[in-house]
Amino acid sequence: MANLIIVGAQWGDEGKGKIVDLLTAHFDIVARYQGGHNAGHTVIIDGRKYVLHLIPSGILHAQKQCAIGNGVVIDPIALKQEIDGLAAAGISCKGRLFVSNRAHLILEYHRLVEKGDEERRGKARIGTTSRGIGPAYEDKMGRRGLRVCDLSDPDKLRRHLRENIDVKQVGVAVDPDRLFESAHALGTELSVYFADVAEFLNGNIDEGKTVLFEGAQGTLLDVDHGTYPFVTASSATAGGACTGSGVGPTRIDGVVGIAKAYTTRVGEGPFPTELLDELGERIRRNGQEFGASTGRPRRCGWFDAVVVSYSRMINNLSSLVITKMDVLDDMEEIRVCTGYRYKGSLLRSFPPEIEVLAQCRPEYVTVKGWQQKTAGTKSFDELPVAARDYINRLSDLVKTEISVVSTGPDRSETIITPGSRLAAWVPLGG
Repeated sequence: MANLIIVGAQWGDEGKGKIVDLLTAHFDIVARYQGGHNAGHTVIIDGRKYVLHLIPSGILHAQKQCAIGNGVVIDPIALKQEIDGLAAAGISCKGRLFVSNRAHLILEYHRLVEKGDEERRGKARIGTTSRGIGPAYEDKMGRRGLRVCDLSDPDKLRRHLRENIDVKQVGVAVDPDRLFESAHALGTELSVYFADVAEFLNGNIDEGKTVLFEGAQGTLLDVDHGTYPFVTASSATAGGACTGSGVGPTRIDGVVGIAKAYTTRVGEGPFPTELLDELGERIRRNGQEFGASTGRPRRCGWFDAVVVSYSRMINNLSSLVITKMDVLDDMEEIRVCTGYRYKGSLLRSFPPEIEVLAQCRPEYVTVKGWQQKTAGTKSFDELPVAARDYINRLSDLVKTEISVVSTGPDRSETIITPGSRLAAWVPLGG
């Protein structure tokens, strides 16, 4: 067995929640390592829908343990709501969920600051969820953040809250005494889940147990490697798994990337293959492309092999999962972007300059659609020939094996490609 990282290979919303849920049965622990409750991982089991924002998708497996690492920023209100929501669905987190005492906190003033900043940007806005994630990471890097462990220190908590409210000039909207009482009470209530997650994970790996590392967002939203400044505030690539959990890189055996059979993006920023016509609307409608966290409609476009090849390089992907194949079932023709045309030159690599990317025009190859139902198909050989050809074409273009194909939202609607590297690590057929 192996310790694996799951990363999004596009702009997020690739279906990581379903794949983590699928793989969890073969791991002892699932660990989330970055992001906040702006992420929304959707899992459908026997027709029942679960949307998780902070807690790893593995919590839906009764015998598994889950960890939220130090790289995650945590809104105590959101965490409590998620724990309570799972309890109402008959899923207990007690004794199974471990929250890093080194994780930084999202508090009321972070949400107000982010909302105000987005409003001031006007047309130049980033398109954030305004849940306070970015400002919390700013405080972390500015060395003025509050961490989970600070919730148990009333004097430090009260003092830092007053200082931060003054610095951010939100004293009219935020009463420091009220915020202190709320944060301290939540900290006391949630303290049963707080732990040294780095010690917990490394200790379990020492004992031979396996960990599945669950990322949020996607590679193209990574603060260092994404379409800056239209990115998230954390390391959404495989490298973030180590810094965000306290587990060293030599303990990781592989990285599995998740990509849709097409491409979507939420928020602002360049999107070369975006379809602003009836086809884009058709994909959105077929794929129910609306944010799990915000409900915002996602921008839709064709599969971009430049983007996924870039993700393969940045994350050193061992294997790739393709989700939402069934969304393309009714397409007569399907296009795949193989390069960008910029001022007469053909670019095969992903450009760092946002201004250049905004002017790039995709170079496409067109393949014939299969126009047959793939939804619910559970064997690669049962796929239409044109659908198999499409999967093989994508694999060739991004130079990565495709080990899993998802043909529907339910856990059971999944194809395991024979002889894949992932299947050698994880007995998915069992």
